This record gives sequence, C-alpha cells and structure tokens, in this order.
Amino acid sequence: MSDPPDEFEWIARVLRPLAKNAPEALDLADDAAVVEARPGFDLVVSQDTIVEGVHFLADDAPDLVARKLLRVNLSDLAGKGAEPYGYLLAIAWPARFGWPEREAFARGLADDQTRFGLKLFGGDTTATPGPLVASVTILGWVPAGGMVRRAGAAPGDVVLVSGTIGDGGLGLRAAKGELVGVSYHEQAWLAARYRLPEPRLSLGDPLRALAHAAADVSDGLVADAGHIAEASGVGVELDLDRLPLSEAAHAWFKAAADPVAARAELATSGDDYEVVCTASAARAGELVAAASALGVPMTEVGTVTSTLGVRVFAAGRQVAVPRRGYVHR
Repeated sequence: MSDPPDEFEWIARVLRPLAKNAPEALDLADDAAVVEARPGFDLVVSQDTIVEGVHFLADDAPDLVARKLLRVNLSDLAGKGAEPYGYLLAIAWPARFGWPEREAFARGLADDQTRFGLKLFGGDTTATPGPLVASVTILGWVPAGGMVRRAGAAPGDVVLVSGTIGDGGLGLRAAKGELVGVSYHEQAWLAARYRLPEPRLSLGDPLRALAHAAADVSDGLVADAGHIAEASGVGVELDLDRLPLSEAAHAWFKAAADPVAARAELATSGDDYEVVCTASAARAGELVAAASALGVPMTEVGTVTSTLGVRVFAAGRQVAVPRRGYVHR
C-alpha cells in the first residue's frame, strides 16, 4: 500500500479532472459551487450515504463502490422523475486507501459521470480510523411543479413496481458466500445486481405524466410502498403472488421450503433500487406500456385503499411479515 495523499493533493490530482466539464465547480479552487437557475425547472436535491460493512463489503473493488454510491443517489432522482445534473461528494478515507485505491474510486466516479451525464461540483474529504464512509448530495432537474412525490396516492390507485424484486437481498448473500440453492452463474449475477444497481432514470417522463406517487425501492418493497402510504394518508395492499422475480431469484424461490416466507423475504430485503409507484386504475396500463417501450418491465403488485397501513397478502390470505424492510439503527 502506498502512502495516502493529503487532502489538497487528492483534490488537485484526482478530483479536479472529474470537474473539468463543470463550470459550476469553479475548478474546485473555491469552497463552494455556483448553480445557475434553469428557467421553467425545479432543482431536486437528495442525499445518500454508504458505509463499508453496511452498504458494501470491505473487499469490494473501489471503482464498484464509487459507482454504487452514485447509483443509489441516482435512484432517488429516478423515484422523483428527475433528470440528473450534478453532485457533491463527501468521503472519509481509511488509512489503507492509498493512491491506487483512491484512483480506482475516481475511475468509478468518472465512468458513471459519463454514463449518466453527471458533473462533480465539489464536496469534502477527510481521514478516518474507521471504515470507509462516502456520501453524495445529488442534484437533478424536473419541469416546474413536476416532481413526483411520495404523497399523492389515492384510494383506487394501482400499485406498480419496475424491474424485479429481491435481487439485492439475495445478491448480498451471494456476495458473502451465504446463498444456497442456485447455480454459480446465478449467484454471480445476483452479486453483480447488489454491487451495481441500475437506477430507473428512463422512467422519468412516464412517471411525471401518469404516476400519482412514487419512491425508489431501497429499503424493501413493503417498506417503501409503506412510505408512499404514510405520506399520502392512505393504505396499501400488496399481493406477493404477483411479485416480479428474476430468473435467478425464481430459482432460489423454487428451492425454498416455505414459499410464503420466501416471497416475504424478497419483498422486504432492500437494495433493489427499482421504482414503486401508484397510478389510477384507468391509466396504469398506459404506464406499463410506456415503461415497456423504454425496456423496463412494470408489474401491478397491489392497490391503494382508504384504510391506513400496509397489508400483505400471499396464497389468497393476509400474512404477517417480520419486518417491512431494512431499518438503520
């Protein structure tokens, strides 16, 4: 391991190149950025932090950690129907992260900046005797008044979710070598889904046009549908028999001793970074079709009711789930 750089050397050599196309960043020579107003648009701001041993494994490659950091934040924008703009980075480096590790981290940032059209505006770096901790404050644009909020779901709405559910939780187990009942290929695919989620940014236009409420699925489908219900002052009923599963998750599910418990685990394990939303029953089909045209499957998984709370059903009966999703303590 090489000696770690000091803060200003790291900024000058590694971070400044990431901000070269961002005039807002002032060449990272100041301690603030300047963001001009965009007429006709609202600026959406969100923040997520990832911690070694909690959101990623200690031996995960630094470039993948950096890309996951950006993507979990981009998923927040996706759940709002927002277009990515830029971000501020705050990071606390452990002593073991020298030049090679920090340069690899920066390469990961650069890769996904290019892919998702992001700019680095600035931030803060420091050292820590503890694990790696990194945080992003992300900024995006939506047409004025067009952000899709958690509040807005109405009784009679249909609950829909993008992609497949449960891959993140199974992927964590696969990455830790704790998943049984699926092939090596399926384990590798699930671990990759955990390490490198795909934010559903392409859904922005149809969500803004058709969804009444939305959120990204980071803590678990049951938990995040519950966030919509609470913010909207409504209830949600979810049918786990309609849960969309990937081929790898389906293979694990088929080997499960208790199918109902297995579906509940998939719906509450988190780290999927899909979008859960509600739409009127009359227009839900339009939303499914619009998402499909963008290459993103959407599945109806429940309904919105006037009875407060979240109720979960499977095999034709209401079932209790031990927890709604991941809870930070």
